[in-house]
Parts: sequence; structure tokens; C-alpha cells
Amino acid sequence: MSEKVIWEGKPSQLVNLSSYLFWLLPITWFGLGIIISLYKYLKVTTHKIKITNQRIIEEYGILSKTTEELELFRVKDITLHQSFWYRLLGISVIRLATSDKTSPTHYIVGVVDGKNLREQLRSVVEKRREEKGVVERDFD
Repeated sequence: MSEKVIWEGKPSQLVNLSSYLFWLLPITWFGLGIIISLYKYLKVTTHKIKITNQRIIEEYGILSKTTEELELFRVKDITLHQSFWYRLLGISVIRLATSDKTSPTHYIVGVVDGKNLREQLRSVVEKRREEKGVVERDFD
């Protein structure tokens, strides 16, 4: 089965809004605010997320790059979180509880239209688990 891209994007710069307001509004920070804001801007700009019908691939880093991959059949639970401010700004955080040893909890931060992406993820995860024959059993 060929891999198809379901969603591709970057976190919204709105995740840095409070930082921008704190560091850029007071001009008396002696240039430190501009440097910190530029760093935060570049950090979000260089963060790329690609969701396919088989895995989630995240690439991030300003000077050195890190690429993380999460196989979709490992996703156990999907949670959408919108704080009060995020709801006002129209962005959300998607939390994935996984069976992956290196990242049991995975976050997709600053997503615009997170409800729609969560539903797409849920459907693709279910389909991928069926294809791989993954069955989950909980033991207490």
C-alpha cells in the first residue's frame, strides 16, 4: 500500500503570541526581546509536520534538525485540548497516547482546525490498525 499524505503543515505562530507580547512590547529590554522573539519565530517556522496514512513525521530544529516518526498503528488514544486562549485564537493541541517506547505521549501543537484533524487521525489510525492486525488488550 502506498503512503498518502493526509495533512501537512506547521504549528501556528499564535502559539508564541504571549511571548511576543511579553518580549516585544517593552522596548526597554535592550534588544533581548527581539532576539528571543526571533528565536521563537524560527523555532515554529522550521517545525514541519506531515501526517500520512501510515505515520506522523515531525521535523524540527533551527540549525540542527531532528526527525521523529510515529507509526499510526501505535496510537491508542487521541485527545483534543483547547485552552481558553487557544479557543479564542482558533488553535488547539492534539495529544496522542501511544504504545511507542520512546514517546508514549506525542503532542501536535498549534493546529488550526484541530477538531477536523483529530477526526481524520482517528479514522486513519483505526484503518491502519486493521491493516496491521493490531489488537489491544488491557491487563489490570
